[in-house]
Amino acid sequence: ATIGAKNQHLALYRLHFEFKKSRNKKYFCKNIWALKTLHYKNTSIAFTDTGKGTAIVLLHGFLENQSMWNALVPVLSQKYRVITIDLLGHGQTEPMGYLQTMEDNADAVHEVLSSLRLRKAVFIGHSMGGYVALAYAELYPESVKGLVLLNSTAKEDSPERKTNRDRAIIAVKKDYETFIRLSIANLFSEDNRGRLNDRIEKVKSGALQTPLQGIVASLEGMKIRKDREILLHTTAFPKLLILGKKDPVLNYEETVTQIQGTTLELVTFPDGHMSHIENESDLTKELLSFLKKI
Repeated sequence: ATIGAKNQHLALYRLHFEFKKSRNKKYFCKNIWALKTLHYKNTSIAFTDTGKGTAIVLLHGFLENQSMWNALVPVLSQKYRVITIDLLGHGQTEPMGYLQTMEDNADAVHEVLSSLRLRKAVFIGHSMGGYVALAYAELYPESVKGLVLLNSTAKEDSPERKTNRDRAIIAVKKDYETFIRLSIANLFSEDNRGRLNDRIEKVKSGALQTPLQGIVASLEGMKIRKDREILLHTTAFPKLLILGKKDPVLNYEETVTQIQGTTLELVTFPDGHMSHIENESDLTKELLSFLKKI
């Protein structure tokens, strides 16, 4: 009972911060009323379900939560059924142990979609959300109608990147707040860090609601994820890769090589890793254009 009360208090605390940082408070309030939860392997999974039509599943990235899609959901839900999900250890979804693999997240997503009796969906994954979407496509290929990798990659971590994950785990355990503030700022292109300072501060506030256990478990899971570049070649469903030319996290030249010999579409924006903020209106247009073809 004590743990349940603590989790409930934490959830309300997070909601308060999400409301404060929301740009569309009318939609936020409506969205909160629509927030649902289910229990999967003794873990509470939070999600929303808005609109009617072809199902679109939106998967957020590391240190984010389903509220990152607040500007996009009202647009997409006019024509589509939009499901947003807080991944393991993020937002209002509880952590699941101290290692959360991309497969663990994919299974949790599948549990949500099964509860909604959805057989097929288009998946849009930002960064880590893209890794989860790829794991889902490998585990449940018959359930994927289309895939968008937003500021993401099908490649596994390089040895250097795996070392950096280990360093990140040490850093966040040592100084949680500093780690998060620096991590969020470094996701944006240098050109935008001054221009978008207010937005960046709001993202930091939201990220600071992510529990330490969720952060560590996700870093461990991303570090050991499989290379799934083969899926870009062997799957028949439509695929779109959206990258930022000045992405501080993903090297553009290296990442773009994975589309060679595939039918995957490529959209390149001139900015960083946070295209849903740095290129908000252009991203919406590109997504709507892609979805029309499915």
